[in-house]
Amino acid sequence: MSDNIQQSRLDELHRRRAEAKLGGGEERLKRQHAQGRMTARERLELLVDKGTFRELDTFVTHNCNDFGLADRKYLGDGVVTGYGTINGRLVYVYSQDFTVIGGTVSEAHAVKICKIMDMAMKNGAPVIGLNDSGGARIQEGVMGLAGYAEIFYRNVMASGVVPQISVIMGPCSGGAVYSPALTDFVIMVKDTSYMFVTGPDVVKTVTQEDVTFEELGGAFVHASKSGVAHFAAENEEDALFLVQQLLDYIPSNNLDDAPLQSSQDDPLRQEPELNTLVPDNPNRPYDMKRIIKLIVDDGYFLEVHENFAQNIIVGFARLGGRSVGIVAQQPAVLAGVLDVEASQKSARFVRFCDAFNIPLVVLEDVPGFMPGINQEHGGIIRHGAKLLYAFSEATVPKLTVIVRKAYGGAYCVMNPRHLGADLVLAWPSAEIAVMGPEGAVNVIFRREIADAEDGAARKTELVDEYRQRFANPYVAASAGFVDDIIEPSETRPRLINALEMLQNKRGSLPAKKHGNVPL
Repeated sequence: MSDNIQQSRLDELHRRRAEAKLGGGEERLKRQHAQGRMTARERLELLVDKGTFRELDTFVTHNCNDFGLADRKYLGDGVVTGYGTINGRLVYVYSQDFTVIGGTVSEAHAVKICKIMDMAMKNGAPVIGLNDSGGARIQEGVMGLAGYAEIFYRNVMASGVVPQISVIMGPCSGGAVYSPALTDFVIMVKDTSYMFVTGPDVVKTVTQEDVTFEELGGAFVHASKSGVAHFAAENEEDALFLVQQLLDYIPSNNLDDAPLQSSQDDPLRQEPELNTLVPDNPNRPYDMKRIIKLIVDDGYFLEVHENFAQNIIVGFARLGGRSVGIVAQQPAVLAGVLDVEASQKSARFVRFCDAFNIPLVVLEDVPGFMPGINQEHGGIIRHGAKLLYAFSEATVPKLTVIVRKAYGGAYCVMNPRHLGADLVLAWPSAEIAVMGPEGAVNVIFRREIADAEDGAARKTELVDEYRQRFANPYVAASAGFVDDIIEPSETRPRLINALEMLQNKRGSLPAKKHGNVPL
């Protein structure tokens, strides 16, 4: 081959690569920037380690020649796919390009994404999807729908095998929403991203309701009301940084352990503040997040679903350098009661941690389940059973610290020894009983209080007596249900020691195809 021919072919390669980088053209790229949004490739450059991204299927184009698409063939067909590293760890990524036919999903577009997902499962690495698409490409009809179905199928097959993270960087509507919904974590960007099955126009036609894109499916709505989004980022840079933070706590696949990171925080550190943080009055609230930050390495806690079902807290932290998933009541919100949303939120988090070998630490202060018609009709029985199921099924190391209240059925749900907890610790302030002292006295001594000359005084005596006899950790400890009662200040070193003790834990479940979780 002559030098001229070789150079000509190299020039052609460079020309095509340059064409691919332009996406839908310079005009559309400028429009993307004008809306405060990065391009598909700019997002990838910011997400992965510098210089590590390797693009695949750059030259793929769609196969549809109908409805004016014959002369609208763009290299890459609206999605940039490939692999790279984040903090040195392999990840597979795809980034939809809204400048190319609105980022719509064609058959070829879907095949590119499916290839990436297949490679991720074969090689045991996370899949990260940067979503910015108008949905299925209408011009391709059923072929676009088939492509989406192929993606959904792989989302399900990859679930529990490799972590899947979806970042919503723009529109995500119609059937397209179900791929992110099937992944482990959804991150949305405030003001520039939205998700909904049917848009404002359809809602207006069917229900006569006027609603904006943001009100219907914006980041704040899904992060606080629906629970669809686990994180609501301030901007695109923040969203991509959240992905990097999240990956620091989770393994690359279900056979690996989460990354171990060294810390200068003394594993034997005690916190005297914990001894006085819980109020003497059991009806007074306090901030459980303060307890978490005093216990974990360097006081750093990555909260998940921060604005949804705030009466329960879930998130990641480290203890002695080990990644742990934390589930804790928040007494400062609804007294930390368990309701429909809190049960769903925590159950899903527990199942994720169990799927990916992340130990669970429970900080318990639960007065019970939320009473009321709305809760009962909303399925509190079914949703509460999800959390019960999740803890029972989990085989990772499971630690529970009973900080204050552990009443009734909620005690049974929050990872007691009876559900397979490996270690249950209690603070002296713990109250473990069928119900609170006042409620118990009202049931047991109703007639005696009514017949007493001073019913209020007699009730106070009985409540104090009940609390001393039953609403304390010593009864449960005498039965072996609580392994030790500890000073609050020593919680951190005790938990770290327990994690070291359990680092080689081997758990197994009865042989079965799968259980029937009460969905």
